[in-house]
Amino acid sequence: MLRIVLSRLVLLALPFVVWFVWREIARRSGRPMGATPWAWLAAIAAALFALSLMAGAVFHDDNRAKVYVPAEASGDGRIVPGRFDKR
Repeated sequence: MLRIVLSRLVLLALPFVVWFVWREIARRSGRPMGATPWAWLAAIAAALFALSLMAGAVFHDDNRAKVYVPAEASGDGRIVPGRFDKR
């Protein structure tokens, strides 16, 4: 779960990071820079986030035909993780 959240946060930050790195490179080379296009950066970030949600829905395993078996403690104290079993 944490990996998914972090990957989506990276996708949200990616347009801003690319813009500010490019702006710094352009500024060091002497090119004049205009104002930061905040609306465009936010729109690109939102589009990347939406694409990641759609890709997650398309490529995620479907578990509607399965039954969830919750985690349980076995007799020797080990924890057996939860899983989906076929009906």
